[in-house]
Amino acid sequence: MHHLKRREEIVLAREYEANSEGFERGALVDGAAGSVHMGLGLCRLDDGHVETHVHSFEQSFFILEGEPTLYLDGRGVSLMPGACGVVPVGVPHAWRLDDGNATWIDMMAPQPRRAGEGQADTFFLGAAPSEPPSPLDVRDPRNRNLFRLDEWQMDVDELKVGASVDQPTVSASMATALLAYSGIAVKMLVDQRLDAHLHTMFMVQYQETGMALPHDHPFEESYYMLEGEVDVVADEERYTLRPGDVFWTGVGCIHAFYNTRGNGVRWLETSAPGPPDRHSYRFNRDWDYLVGRLASEKDLEKSTT
Repeated sequence: MHHLKRREEIVLAREYEANSEGFERGALVDGAAGSVHMGLGLCRLDDGHVETHVHSFEQSFFILEGEPTLYLDGRGVSLMPGACGVVPVGVPHAWRLDDGNATWIDMMAPQPRRAGEGQADTFFLGAAPSEPPSPLDVRDPRNRNLFRLDEWQMDVDELKVGASVDQPTVSASMATALLAYSGIAVKMLVDQRLDAHLHTMFMVQYQETGMALPHDHPFEESYYMLEGEVDVVADEERYTLRPGDVFWTGVGCIHAFYNTRGNGVRWLETSAPGPPDRHSYRFNRDWDYLVGRLASEKDLEKSTT
């Protein structure tokens, strides 16, 4: 099972009307798309706030535009494009932006309950704080749930060079690691390192010849397109994804990506539940290879009897 939502189909609407001002959200992936594990959305805040609240689910975010303030567990932090993080289950938080507007992607796991379906999963505690925030400092251990993706962190050549002690970013470690293979670069943003346990969020970048051959997973995935165009094949149907489009694949959906236009491609990807330690990918070609090996062994056995 898979689902495609074009940019022009995304509609934002008031969210938390009784407890927010200037806040809108549009669903990108939810139960209506066929998902059972994730709630992905596009959020916008215009000169307003979302009051202090807690969720019974885990929530991550990635800032696309603007500089909203996140008050997380009593501390206000000013964010900027590329900033991301996770709000753990049950941790009080609020949003505020007193001038301008901001947009971000949010991801919720497990999937939020629909209105009127059993017990509530979001609980408001009081007004949004108004204290001046601090700039996001990812080297400050108190910001352990937050991170920022800088452009150089997606550049393999940049990461080959040693970082100076006073470089204004997280110290060089697995936190700065970039996975590169088959013309694809993958940078983890939100996972257990930031105290996320129910899902992951990461950035994917394709070079001009990048491709991912047919495979599936024991979890759901979403892909929010940021740059370039890429072809995706899912359940034997082919689509071209463009900036602002969102695609989703369910558990067991065989899918593949091909960069056929020779341009750079980048998207924000999430997975829920979080991938297992082993067997998170099942590539068709590996099992096709086994079929060939078994046939060859059977033919050899016949020829020797």
